[in-house]
Amino acid sequence: MKKLDKLILGSFIGPFLLTFIVVDFILLTVNMLKYFDEIFGKDLPFMVYMELISYFVISISPMALPLAVLLSSLMTFGNLGEHFELTAIKSSGISLLRALLPIGVFVAFLTVFAYLSNNYLVPRVNLKTFSLLYDIRMKSPALDIKEGVFYNGIPNYSIKVNQKLDEVRLRDVLIYDHTAGQGNIHVITADSGRMEPFFNDRYMMLTLYSGSSYQEGQNQRGINEKPPTFNRTKFSTNEMVFDLEAFEMNRTPENLWSNNRSIKNIDEIRIDLDSMDREISQKLFFNYATTEASYPYFGRDRKILPPADLVRKKQVADSIRNLKYQEEYELTHGVRLEGADLNEQSEAARLLAAEKREAVTDSMDSRLADEVPPLITSDSITAKDSVLAMVDTMAPVPAPEIETPVIVHSKETEVQPIVLTPAQRAKLDSLRGTQRQMVSAAASALTSARNLKNNFTTNHNQIDALEREFRRFQISWFQKYTQALACFVMFMIGAPLGAIIKKGGLGMPVLVSIIFFIVYYMLTITGEKWAKEGVTGTLFGTSFSILALIPFGLFFLRQARKDARIFEADFYYGFFQKLKALLPKVSKREKLKEEFS
Repeated sequence: MKKLDKLILGSFIGPFLLTFIVVDFILLTVNMLKYFDEIFGKDLPFMVYMELISYFVISISPMALPLAVLLSSLMTFGNLGEHFELTAIKSSGISLLRALLPIGVFVAFLTVFAYLSNNYLVPRVNLKTFSLLYDIRMKSPALDIKEGVFYNGIPNYSIKVNQKLDEVRLRDVLIYDHTAGQGNIHVITADSGRMEPFFNDRYMMLTLYSGSSYQEGQNQRGINEKPPTFNRTKFSTNEMVFDLEAFEMNRTPENLWSNNRSIKNIDEIRIDLDSMDREISQKLFFNYATTEASYPYFGRDRKILPPADLVRKKQVADSIRNLKYQEEYELTHGVRLEGADLNEQSEAARLLAAEKREAVTDSMDSRLADEVPPLITSDSITAKDSVLAMVDTMAPVPAPEIETPVIVHSKETEVQPIVLTPAQRAKLDSLRGTQRQMVSAAASALTSARNLKNNFTTNHNQIDALEREFRRFQISWFQKYTQALACFVMFMIGAPLGAIIKKGGLGMPVLVSIIFFIVYYMLTITGEKWAKEGVTGTLFGTSFSILALIPFGLFFLRQARKDARIFEADFYYGFFQKLKALLPKVSKREKLKEEFS
């Protein structure tokens, strides 16, 4: 059995390494084409390109491993079946599952390695890839001045050369100097010139011969002021030094990319998910707490209370915040806070916040008191005429039959009810029935409704953006597992399929592998899109491709154990011949039934 395991495993390792290199190279080429215009043509050292390529090779390996396992397992068992080695193995009493065991153990270890790589190696490589790719993007293109075209690669200068004798000598040079930031106020022309870099190509010396310099003054001309000065200077030789620092690639600190989910492992993503979940809970709780104030008439008899699970999350978040405050206080003051001390600190903070709110409320009341007329109190209503003077007599309303006391609140400690007569009530109620008051009330209600809609839309968009980002972090978390499990699922499909096809090489196995990999890739993209949009759960969305392909693997394994010939033309030809022979018998039976009936 050990010799058999060595034979099968040895026939698998070679195609696996070969297919992994080929697939990784293909994916590397596709990935590099995305950044072709941004990477090449910037006169970068060869080692920078090699460093970037090595980072890309490692970062795309999670996608290359499943396809390499699928293709190599299909080729291995296809070769064994084509040379009748698999038939000899089965005839000796060894089952197909036992023949799959050595490669299955290898793929199981490969799955664990893929998980560890996705969790620890790939995030660090992605961090270095993003940093290096950003630095390459920010680097200016190589200094390449072409004839008859303005070159703007040097900051604050625009240079045009009508003729280049070689890489150094120039003819008919025109330069626009924009260092002053005032437009084209400084122009330099020359009949010829020389362009020579020096000091390790960090600076460039441009020597101009037989030219002129035109410069206009920068002062702004007023009504009674003289026009700005205009200077024209001729020169036989003019030397200009340009700093080529913009053409050098400066490395950005890697900690600037620390918030990207692609560079985090599972533990770091879990911490970010907890923080985002608390932030979402805080916003939802705040919306419930402020909604009741937006509907004063609704909240008069009914209360808008947050759900119990939201309250529980709020309590957990508050307890975590208190613990964090306790740790910061102990680190700052060097004093350990116990439970009572912590409660006193939190109570003091609460009282301080309450005092601030009261101060703001008092200031608002004082401002409103100057703008809003005073309320009607018992001191202000002294006679019937004082009330009738405030009433619009043009819109009378029938008075009620029952006298009801109207309680008007005063600022004094004791509230004294004031009883108005039906006529007085009718006059007061008629104020609300005027056309002007109705238009004003409708406009006020419309403005209030628009403000409520805008506030709710803003809050909904904020929460929706947080939840979308929360789902993306969850997808990145589950991808580290699903991309590793995809290797074993591809082995479940490729090995039985190769035993059924019984053809090795790079013909049929490559075609079948590409078809299944395209299906796997499309299902993966579809499931992740569903998970991002919230159509399905993030766990189901990321594992959708695996769940869809596992039945295919089990079906092919069952057919391989029965030595089914589902990929042979003779199998379908015999099936159609049996079906064709069965049809006349059915027709004869139907005729006999009709005759006897």
